Amino acid sequence: MQTGGHFEGSAVLHWADGADVKGALMVGDTITVVPDRRFVSFMTNYPNLIPMSESKIKKIVDAVEPYEFDRIYGGWWDRNVMSGAKDSVRDSARRYIEHISD
Repeated sequence: MQTGGHFEGSAVLHWADGADVKGALMVGDTITVVPDRRFVSFMTNYPNLIPMSESKIKKIVDAVEPYEFDRIYGGWWDRNVMSGAKDSVRDSARRYIEHISD
């Protein structure tokens, strides 16, 4: 599905039968799984660490919200959310927006 993000064509793949039929997302760098793997993050420009705007984050979250998923497979080895991924996206977006809105 196209989610937008750091460029308009950003997309993620939803695998309905993945994660023992609980659903999974393959996100590349549209949604980034961070090192502790309980949260994800969002960036407009990764090499220069430029944060993403609130409106773009909300667009991504709104795009994935209708889909059931319990797992996220990230764009890097060992960067996966193995359970509770939908809540991780919601909670991470809320946390991120709080920090950029200060």
